[in-house]
Amino acid sequence: MTYMSRRFFHLLLLLLGVSLISFVFISLAPGNYLDEMRLNPQISPETVAALKSQLGLDRSVPVRYWEWLKSLTRGDMGYSFSYNQSAASLIWPRARNTLFLTVIATMFAWLMAIPIGVWSAERHGRVDDRLISTATGSLLAVPELLIALGLLWFAARTHVLPTGGMVSLDYDTFSFAGKLKDVSSHLLLPVVALALGMIPILVRHIRAAVTEVLRSPFYIAAAGHGIPRRTLLFRYALRAAANPLITLLGFSIGSLLSASMLVEVVLGWPGLGPLLLESVLARDLYVVVGSVMLSALFLAGGSFTADLLLYWHDPRIRAQ
Repeated sequence: MTYMSRRFFHLLLLLLGVSLISFVFISLAPGNYLDEMRLNPQISPETVAALKSQLGLDRSVPVRYWEWLKSLTRGDMGYSFSYNQSAASLIWPRARNTLFLTVIATMFAWLMAIPIGVWSAERHGRVDDRLISTATGSLLAVPELLIALGLLWFAARTHVLPTGGMVSLDYDTFSFAGKLKDVSSHLLLPVVALALGMIPILVRHIRAAVTEVLRSPFYIAAAGHGIPRRTLLFRYALRAAANPLITLLGFSIGSLLSASMLVEVVLGWPGLGPLLLESVLARDLYVVVGSVMLSALFLAGGSFTADLLLYWHDPRIRAQ
C-alpha cells in the first residue's frame, strides 16, 4: 500500500504543478478577453474597466490562482467569460465525450495490436514478419492529422459515414438499437484515426517484448513438453511479457489523449479539443486552464491505472 500511496501523492503533485504552470503562462500571455471590446468605439473605457474589475482581471496572478483553487472545492473550476456560466458546466460534458472516445480507441488499438504483435514475434525474421514491420514503419511516418483528413475526405465523398458530431439531429426519435447504431457510426471515424496512429507503436513494442520471451529457457522448456503453440503464446509468453506492456498501456492512453485533441477538431467530435481551441482564441482563461487540467488528469489517471495493474500483476513490486 505504501507504493500506491506514493504514486497517488505523485499524481496530486503533478496535477498541482500542471495547474500552476498553465495558469501562470496563460495569465502572462499578451492580451485578454476584453481586448476586442476596447476596439469597439461604442463601448466606453469606463465600461471595459468595470467589466475587468467584475471578472477579476485587474487582480494579481497569485490572487486569481488562489481564487481559482477555492472554486475547485466548489466544483466550479472558475468562470467562463464567453458563455457567462461556470467553466465546469462547459468542460465536464466535453471531457466525458473525450474520455469515451479515448477509451474506445485504446481498446480497439490494443485488441488489434496484441494478436498482430504476438504473431509477428512468433514469425520473427520471416517474410510476413518483415511485411508487418514495413507496414508499421510506413504508418508511423503518417501524422494523425493526415489520417484524420483522409478519413474525412472519404466520408465526405462516399456519404457512408457522418462527417461530424456525436449524434444525428433526430437522435431522440430513434429506438435503443437505432441510437446505438447512430452513435457507433459517428464514433467510427475518430476511433479509426486514433487507433491507426497508435497501433504501429503498440505492435512494435509487443513484438519486441514477446520475442525476448520466446528466447528464454522457460519458454523453450515449455515448448519441449508439447504444449499447443497458441497456449504457449497467449497464456505463457504474453503473460511473461506483460510488465513492459502494462507500462505501455499508460503511455498509450496519454498519447491518444494528446492526439484526440487534434482529431476532434478535424472530425468535429464534441470533446475537449474544439472547446480548448475556441477558448484559447477567445482568451477564456478559466476554461483553458480547466481543459488543460482535465487532460492532465486523464493522462495521469492512465499512468496510475497502469501502476495499479503492474502492482497487481507483479508480486515483486508488492514485496518491495
